[in-house]
Amino acid sequence: MNIADALCQDLKNKTAKVAVLGLGYVGLPFAVVFAEAGFQVTGIDPDARKVNSLNRGESYVQDVPQERLARLVKSGFLKATTDYSVLKEMQAVSICVPTPLSKAGDPDLSFIVSAADSLAEYMHSGLVIVLESTTFPGTTRDLILPKLAKEQFEVGKDFFLAFSPERVDPGRTDWTTKNTPKVIGGITPACLEVSKTWYSQAIDTVVPVSSAEVAEMAKLLENTFRMINIGMVNELAMICDRLNVDVWDVIDAAATKPFGFMKFLPGPGLGGHCIPVDPLYLSWKMRSLNYTARFIDLASEINMTMPYFVVNKVQDAMNEIGLPLKDHHILILGAAYKPDVDDLRESKALDVIGLLRRKGAFVEYNDPYIPHIAHEDWALDSIKNLSEALQKADCVVIITNHSAYDYQEILQTSRLIVDTRNAIGEPGRGNPKVVRL
Repeated sequence: MNIADALCQDLKNKTAKVAVLGLGYVGLPFAVVFAEAGFQVTGIDPDARKVNSLNRGESYVQDVPQERLARLVKSGFLKATTDYSVLKEMQAVSICVPTPLSKAGDPDLSFIVSAADSLAEYMHSGLVIVLESTTFPGTTRDLILPKLAKEQFEVGKDFFLAFSPERVDPGRTDWTTKNTPKVIGGITPACLEVSKTWYSQAIDTVVPVSSAEVAEMAKLLENTFRMINIGMVNELAMICDRLNVDVWDVIDAAATKPFGFMKFLPGPGLGGHCIPVDPLYLSWKMRSLNYTARFIDLASEINMTMPYFVVNKVQDAMNEIGLPLKDHHILILGAAYKPDVDDLRESKALDVIGLLRRKGAFVEYNDPYIPHIAHEDWALDSIKNLSEALQKADCVVIITNHSAYDYQEILQTSRLIVDTRNAIGEPGRGNPKVVRL
């Protein structure tokens, strides 16, 4: 029996030991799903706080319920460590590390490089490795493979390498790591077969594609599609503002068409790790090939202007009631990048708060999921008494439409509301208290 067949047999029997590099929003749910499928899973992360929390059975990721994690830890199917030497004992490794942008806007692959270097130190035959971290096409083959393919280890024969893009949408309960279809592409046909065999033991639907590059590009297409369409509808909001047309009514009207239209909504800008970041990986890659990804760059430019548009709406609305922005009290409702999550990554609430502060406004915020924000040169705690804060505020700005908010109370209590999410809906034509995006 060759190495691939023996490894596939161990994966099917679930006797293969699994390691997950990176225990964040992607890695921890991934580790839980494979532990629940019956694999012995070891999470590896340099952050001792995460490791200690996991080993106590305490979840720090909203999508992983505490009792679910505690049960797996107690049963011995899931544990964590900061010690990468345990990779010597593993047969299957998933790399789930962050891929942010640098301050210059270039891809920061340092976490992938560090994970690959750690893996290379403990490389052995009979190992399947799948990169989950979003990146540009060619990363798996051109960056990861050279670090692992040593003289004694041939890819597709001694070890197996593939890419499978994460598809995590924090806060969702209908589509999860287990039931969201999983695209996977291998460096060689044998790599695809082994990695597909592994993932099929825990994930409901595995979608094999022809290469790692196709899988890498598919992820960028998914998020670029959303980023460009959001950019288009954000520009529509600015156009409708100049035409004095209600953009929300326009979108609702267009959405009645049963074909040829997909509904996207405007907002204060793009948030979360994926949509604002991933398309720029592709844009950066194409610049290195002397090609300008014009749609991506234009959509990014439009989306980046939305916090300024929101602040201008606030300033204009306050001028209408005879109040300058400077030295007056602005209450931001919602800091998370999307409703009902504790995820602050790339949230445009941070930009709106910063811009308002620079204009001299006194800014506070409330978010039931985000108790504290420390960002650049400022830090704030979430206001605890929301009713009191609503009464005190000169203007309330709805950035994140959490379901926990009582929007009738907000409407009745607030002096002025700038609603960037249509959270209050249509409060009545000509209502001077509500300004919608």
